[in-house]
This record gives sequence, C-alpha cells and structure tokens, in this order.
Amino acid sequence: MKRLLLIGLMVCSWLATPVYAEGLLMFRSKQTFPEAMLALQGAIAEHGYTVSRVQRVDIGLTTSGYTTDKYRIVFFGKSGELNAIKYAEPELIPYLPLKIAIFAEGQETMLVTANPVQYASFVRNKNIADILRRWENDLRSIFNDMK
Repeated sequence: MKRLLLIGLMVCSWLATPVYAEGLLMFRSKQTFPEAMLALQGAIAEHGYTVSRVQRVDIGLTTSGYTTDKYRIVFFGKSGELNAIKYAEPELIPYLPLKIAIFAEGQETMLVTANPVQYASFVRNKNIADILRRWENDLRSIFNDMK
C-alpha cells in the first residue's frame, strides 16, 4: 500500500511540473513596447547578429478576436553560421534563423524565444553543438542588455 501511494505521489509531482516552458527563454521588460523593440534590435546588432525581418503577428490575432496590436517576431542570425548549420545539420533548417517573439502585456513587454541549446543533444557535429550553446549564451546576454 505504501509503495502504491509513493508511486502515485511521484506521478502527481511529475504532472505538476511545467514542462511546456522547459525549452524557452523568457524575459519581462519594464519598457513599453516601442522602447523594448528598439532596445531588442540594438542588442541583437551589438552581439554581431543581423536582423533579417520583423514580422507582424497582430493582424491575424485581431481577426481572431484578440485585442493586441503590439506583437512581432524578430528574425535574426549570422549568415555564415546559418549556412554552416544548414549544410551540416539540415534537420535544423525549420528552426532557423533565430527568432524572438515580442509582445506588449499591459505597460510591460514580454520577450520569448526557443532555447537553441535544446537541439545540441541530437546534432552529430560538435562544432554545430558549440554554435547552439553560444547562441544560448548570446540570447541570455541580449535579454540582460534589455534591462
């Protein structure tokens, strides 16, 4: 009976773990959306990355009934690294380039991105795994610069 209770408690504790956010990096900025967007693009450039595109997402959201007009996805990367990954590990192409979702939440701004290091465990090329780990460090540094 005790063994069954222990197993039940272990299963319940596992179910209570927020697994959905495990592979994400998130940051809440006290800046307004326009200020945070400008700071984000500046921090990306300061880390040697190039912003390739800023995509508006709010149009689809408002047609679905959401009331935000401040929601963007910023795509960025370093072309040499992206090309190296594309040829060495083509299964990572759907996850390229790096992207950060930025959206207003009241008077604050949220930034969310997938943690690229989560892909390092299944790549065959050690140099690519090193790039993914460095990207994680750079993303954390970009978020720190937003403070």
